[in-house]
Amino acid sequence: MALYQDQSLKIYNSMSGEKETFTPINEGNVGMYVCGPTVYSNVHLGNCRTFISFDLVFRYLKHLGYKVRYVRNITDAGHLENDADSGEDRIAKKARLEQIEPMEVVQKYTVDFHNILQKFNNLPPSIEPTATGHIVEQIEIIKTILDNGFAYEANGSVYFDVVKFNKEHAYGKLSGRAIEDMIANTRELAAQSDKRNPQDFALWKKAEPQHIMRWPSPWSDGFPGWHLECTVMSTKYLGEEFDIHGGGMDLKFPHHECEIAQGEAASGKSPVNYWLHANMLTLNGKKMAKSTGNFILPEQIFTGNNDVLTKAFSPNVVRFFILQAHYRSILDFSSEALLGSEKGFTRLMQAYHSIDELPVSDKSSFDLAEWKQSCYDAMNDDFNSPILIAKLFDAVKIINGIKDESASIDQKDKEELKQTMSAFMFDILGLLDSTSETEDGGDKLSGTIELLIQLRAEARNNKNFALSDQIRDQLQEMGIQLKDGKDGTTFSLN
Repeated sequence: MALYQDQSLKIYNSMSGEKETFTPINEGNVGMYVCGPTVYSNVHLGNCRTFISFDLVFRYLKHLGYKVRYVRNITDAGHLENDADSGEDRIAKKARLEQIEPMEVVQKYTVDFHNILQKFNNLPPSIEPTATGHIVEQIEIIKTILDNGFAYEANGSVYFDVVKFNKEHAYGKLSGRAIEDMIANTRELAAQSDKRNPQDFALWKKAEPQHIMRWPSPWSDGFPGWHLECTVMSTKYLGEEFDIHGGGMDLKFPHHECEIAQGEAASGKSPVNYWLHANMLTLNGKKMAKSTGNFILPEQIFTGNNDVLTKAFSPNVVRFFILQAHYRSILDFSSEALLGSEKGFTRLMQAYHSIDELPVSDKSSFDLAEWKQSCYDAMNDDFNSPILIAKLFDAVKIINGIKDESASIDQKDKEELKQTMSAFMFDILGLLDSTSETEDGGDKLSGTIELLIQLRAEARNNKNFALSDQIRDQLQEMGIQLKDGKDGTTFSLN
């Protein structure tokens, strides 16, 4: 019997605004689509939070015994600046500025995206399709939407008719927006606009002469609208109706709203049963975003080469920090929060690795089965990773109690305790065992440097300034910069 048959998973559905019992369309199988990155620059930590959140979802569904097809796209064309229907393609603009081919931009930042997620120990999706690899399918679905009367062609571009669609369907139902309010709050169209209504969005855009990325179509040489690729790729690989669609909270409107409209206009079916949205990561109290310059790159965190943190942190600790907040909660990024996560992560790992040395008694003084189910209860409550982590720290208290003989454990429970902690820490939360060869050594490096900082402080206290300077200078030669401040010495990796 699969675990999912014993566990009742509830998921917060953005469409209903409520937690709903998860029942897949086909028993034992789950189709999940998550909006991937537009690969025109390095992925920042705010983006990574979304992908780590859905990696948790993917891992837990697999743990429960579901066969999961996880599709996450790569946007490599059609995403214009400001998420609009006019302006320059983000990738083409980067190519123009760097004087390279657009596909060089795509390759460079797709590789970076994969490398960063690998460092965070994210599992790869089952399928990772690209927008440019599905131009033919996008043209075909435009033809279908035109034939069904929900789109119109104007001067070589094709637009989705939102007002006409809304007469038979509910445009705005995911984000809770009424089209009457949208119309009332919209400026009149500019005289040169080809749109019939300001709310209409592009399915196909005729390329201006300077636009590099273009493909032939029945309407013009041009490119697909940004919203179209996800409708095409999700339904191609998961069917016209599938289980889960995820993405960042900022995609709810207009991107996901447009996806729903396109899917319903093409097939007459509502494409998604459960909509999941991950909340934002903030820095300096504001949303982390490239457009405002308020962001930090993962590599800057791993090396310590930034103006925000007092030291470097390993990918393992950063992942743990992210999972200490529920995926639907806003999470604020700070040095203090990461230091706290690092201490907690170390405590958790030390406790786990001490299980083998615990003394065994004839009887356990606690109910292991009850604790184990409480871990499942946390994850069954809309993937509540912070509650799960709290339950794991309950186990740390038990382990420490056994060490000081205020608690006891029998051999069978001892083995199951280790197996259960391993499953939740490594298989589900996706943390790397800090003693494994796959760990990048960040924690050990930090510990070694902290030891040298202590030795240097002792040398200075003993007025052995030659040794103190030698430690500082040799660390600097190795790319490790020490910073002396009123609160002590910190370091960064150059």
